Amino acid sequence: MVSFTDAEREAVYKTIYARRDIRRFRADPIPEDTLERLIRAAHHAPSVGFSQPWDLIVVRDDETKAAIAEIADRAVAAAREGYQEPTKSEFADLKLEGIRESPINVCVTCDPTRGAPHVLGRSSMQRMDVYSTCLAVQNLWLAARAEGVGVGWVSVLYPSEVREVLGIPPHVKPVAHLCLGYPEDGFPDEPVLQREGWRERLAVEELVHEGRWEGERSGD
Repeated sequence: MVSFTDAEREAVYKTIYARRDIRRFRADPIPEDTLERLIRAAHHAPSVGFSQPWDLIVVRDDETKAAIAEIADRAVAAAREGYQEPTKSEFADLKLEGIRESPINVCVTCDPTRGAPHVLGRSSMQRMDVYSTCLAVQNLWLAARAEGVGVGWVSVLYPSEVREVLGIPPHVKPVAHLCLGYPEDGFPDEPVLQREGWRERLAVEELVHEGRWEGERSGD
């Protein structure tokens, strides 16, 4: 049985609380052995029925990154139009991706056919494969933070276009496009969107319910 010292346990919590979504990167390359550790950490995530539905596409060349970044540019522009001023201008000031700048991009996908047709534990919750893939992303993200590597999850993309650029089979779902690299200005003390005044962290006491759902607590 694996046990942890007090220092090791504290390091786990420190990594969780210090994880940040990074958008600005230095050009320094990520050593291959470091990248391998991050990928192996992702692959050791829990998965429904031990199906391991993820694949990881490592993107290094500038041409492919530029093609993905162009998709993001259009998605960001479209999203911006959904806001009214002054939020629209505030949105425009946010940096939402670092696809071109980051030394490495990793696209994490989900194959819903892996282990099919009978994946243990997925009969009544079909999206458990996607949830499992997200756990692989979190494993990679936390391992990266421990290594001093920044990660940014780019959600302003059109998955069908990403699939075409990366040659992903039609039945496989692109779940997360990640930018990896060493942060340009280090890791901030608080989430960037919180620092920029976009949103505040919710109080955990408002989100925990005992026994059953107790409704919104903001009016208590």
